Amino acid sequence: MQDFFDLTLGGISAGAVYAALGLALVIIYRATRVVNFAQPALALISTYLAYSVTKATGSYWLGFAVAIVAGTVLGVATERLLIRPLRHRSELSSIIVTLGLLLVLQAIAGMIWSNEPLAFPYAFDFRGRFSANDLFVVLIVLAIAALVLVVFKYTPLGLRMRAAAFAPDVARTLGVRVGLMLTVGWGMAAAVGSLAGLLATPPFLFPNVLDGVFVYALTAAVLGGLDNPLGTIAGGFVLGVGLSYVSGYFGPEMVTLAALAILVIVLSVRPSGLFGRAKARRV
Repeated sequence: MQDFFDLTLGGISAGAVYAALGLALVIIYRATRVVNFAQPALALISTYLAYSVTKATGSYWLGFAVAIVAGTVLGVATERLLIRPLRHRSELSSIIVTLGLLLVLQAIAGMIWSNEPLAFPYAFDFRGRFSANDLFVVLIVLAIAALVLVVFKYTPLGLRMRAAAFAPDVARTLGVRVGLMLTVGWGMAAAVGSLAGLLATPPFLFPNVLDGVFVYALTAAVLGGLDNPLGTIAGGFVLGVGLSYVSGYFGPEMVTLAALAILVIVLSVRPSGLFGRAKARRV
C-alpha cells in the first residue's frame, strides 16, 4: 500500500510536467492549427540559457526568468521566420519544418554546450516522498493552466486568437490583426514550453533530455484533446500517475511502450481525445 501511495505522488509530479508541455502544444494548435514538433527543442535552448546564466551569476531564479523570456522570443522568431511563409502551404509543410528545427536546435545545443550531461538544479529541495520541489511543480502548472484558460475564454485577446485560428478571413474583416495573433500564440506556447523544460530537466541537462518528455506530453495532449486545455491538463496528470504505476510494477523499460500504446489506442478509438468533442467535416 505504501508503494502505491509513493507511486501516486511521484506520478502527480511527473504528470504536471507532461501537462505543462502538452499545454504548450495545445496553445499553438488552438492559435494556429499547427502541431509544433520543435517545442522540446525551443524549451531545450531556453533551459541551456538558464543553465549558463545560473552558472555565471549563482542565481537560479535569474536563469529561470531568462529562460522564459528567451523561450518567448524563440517562439515568436519561429512563427515569423519559418511558419508564416508556409501559411498557404499544406499542413505537412509546417510539420516537416518543425521536425527539421527540432534536429537543428538539438545539434546546435550539442555544439555549444557539448553532449555531456550537465548538472541542472531543482528549484527547491527535491528530497522526500512529496518534496517541496514536487509541490512547486504541481502548483505552478495549475496556476499557468488557470491563466491560459482565463486568457482564452474570458479576454478579448483570447477571442481574437481563436478567431484568427478558425476564421482568419472573417477575423480580418472585423479588424483583427491575424498575423499578430498567431505570433502571440507561438510566443505564449514557447513560454509555457520553456517552463516545462525547466521543470523536467533536473538533475541532468543534455541535448536529448526532453525527447521522452515530449512523447508523454504529446500523449497527454491527444488523450485530453488537442483543442482542449483543461483536457490536456487532466490527461497529463492521468498519464503521469498511470506511467508511474507501470514503472513501479512492471519496470521503467515499459514506460515509453505504455505511453505509445495509449497514444495509438486513443487515436484509433477516439481521435478527438477523451475530453474533446468530435466535429463533423463537410466533404
